[in-house]
Amino acid sequence: MMAAITAARAGADVLLLEPNEKVGRKLYITGKGRCNVTNDCSLETLLASVPRNGKFLYSAFARFGPADSMAFFESLGVPLKTERGGRVFPCSDKAADIVDALFFELRRQRVRSLRDRVKELIVRGDSVIGVRTENDGEVLGCKAVILATGGASYPRTGSTGDGYALARTVGHAIVPIRGSLVPLESDDPCCKRLQGISLRNVGFKVKDSNGKTVFQEQGEMLFTHFGLSGPLILSASAHMDLRRLAYYAHIDLKPALDEQKLDARLVRDFKNRANQDHATVLRGLVPKAMVPVITERSGIPGEAKVNSIRKEQRRMLLGILKDFTVSVSGARPVEEAVVTSGGVDVSEVDPKTMGSKKVSGLYFAGELLDVDGYTGGFNLQIAWSTGCAAGRAAAERAKKR
Repeated sequence: MMAAITAARAGADVLLLEPNEKVGRKLYITGKGRCNVTNDCSLETLLASVPRNGKFLYSAFARFGPADSMAFFESLGVPLKTERGGRVFPCSDKAADIVDALFFELRRQRVRSLRDRVKELIVRGDSVIGVRTENDGEVLGCKAVILATGGASYPRTGSTGDGYALARTVGHAIVPIRGSLVPLESDDPCCKRLQGISLRNVGFKVKDSNGKTVFQEQGEMLFTHFGLSGPLILSASAHMDLRRLAYYAHIDLKPALDEQKLDARLVRDFKNRANQDHATVLRGLVPKAMVPVITERSGIPGEAKVNSIRKEQRRMLLGILKDFTVSVSGARPVEEAVVTSGGVDVSEVDPKTMGSKKVSGLYFAGELLDVDGYTGGFNLQIAWSTGCAAGRAAAERAKKR
């Protein structure tokens, strides 16, 4: 939609091919239905928030960055607000307002639309001249074609990976795809036992099998039947290469207290409640469902009176509360990921125009490219920036031909 609007504003005659009944279907679910439009940050922060091929996006970000995205949507009548971490949302907290703004701007710019799915790019010589659709239709005489099909996550929204196949048929290399911002799987039996437990304001750290910390933050997470999920987990997954290394999640259940202060808290609790069971005292420190798991890991029976717990046992308990460790065995399927990592190899794409270096007149935008960012509005900013770059370049090409 951004590519189509930009091209139309630049004077091009634009046809938008969309297989869904409504445009922008995936936008409805972004930001938990609130649509995290962008991140109000500097260019340096923006680039640092794209772990793969961020440098490729320098030109696109410089020409259309977060401030431009915010001005664009506010000019379309959508007031915005900035929240913690620079996250930008519509004041209404409704993703539908962003979709409607784009839809009505498409209409104002007289962008024609057709509900159909492209199944083939039509190339003559070294130039793309049109597309063939699923309904056996042909759109010929095109001076430019922009592929903005999305990745392979949440396929029910239309992101079914079509763009990868289309790009591959005209000679583009596709970097193997995988989920990013995705829940993590674990073989640790504690996850099934703790499924449904949500932990708020915990410290969370991920270390690889070499002992290197690859992610560290404080926030919210959730135990599930397959492993771990929640905001902290999704963010951490973008920093992990599970095809190469093993990882371990380290959860600090009491991040507000360092070890010395937490130990003093335990000593005080044990003294004040000397004749109570260990399990009963633990319930004042962690969710009730975690108590059996922690007693097993510490080796201290739940029915043991706290006045019988030795210093070394208390130190063992302290270590578990400050470092509850869960092994990570993998990630959930790409279909369950917020975004797709991998895609069209950016070495084969002009970073200024998003134009193909293999097929003249072919452009790419969005998640189809091998670029993805962290949570916080960065992935939608990639969509706006690359869409704008592709739309502008496609319109300029159309004028010249």
